[in-house]
Amino acid sequence: MRISGAVGLVVLAALTAGCETTRGMWGRGAIVETPATCAPQRFEIYFADSEARLTPAARQAIGMTAARLQGCDIRTVQVLGLADARGDSEANMTLSQRRARTVADALTAAGWPAPAFEVEAAGDEGAVDASGVREPLRRRTEVLVDAQPR
Repeated sequence: MRISGAVGLVVLAALTAGCETTRGMWGRGAIVETPATCAPQRFEIYFADSEARLTPAARQAIGMTAARLQGCDIRTVQVLGLADARGDSEANMTLSQRRARTVADALTAAGWPAPAFEVEAAGDEGAVDASGVREPLRRRTEVLVDAQPR
């Protein structure tokens, strides 16, 4: 019983020692930085197989990103639509274009400036990585935002 009580006290002391502030030590705020909101950013929006409609998760991601950058000067927004390597190349290019346009329209509806958009599509050619391997997880758009403080 004595040993378990002593071990308990040692564990308790170790746990509470981390809670105290020590003179000359940095606080947590100095160690953990919050990234700047109005800075260039990249995010991806994923789609269901052979679809160009936004999923509920995609709508949520677009809404959160649009709200986060609301007070920023959005200079350019590059939207690249991608498709997987299955199916006809022409159909994949059309699907990629529709996906890119869908995301650009959703961001414009959220208040982003329409003239800032550069909308492109890569079709199934976008499904080939740098080593030449065709990637099946290309059912998405890549969005690059140049946002600066006002």
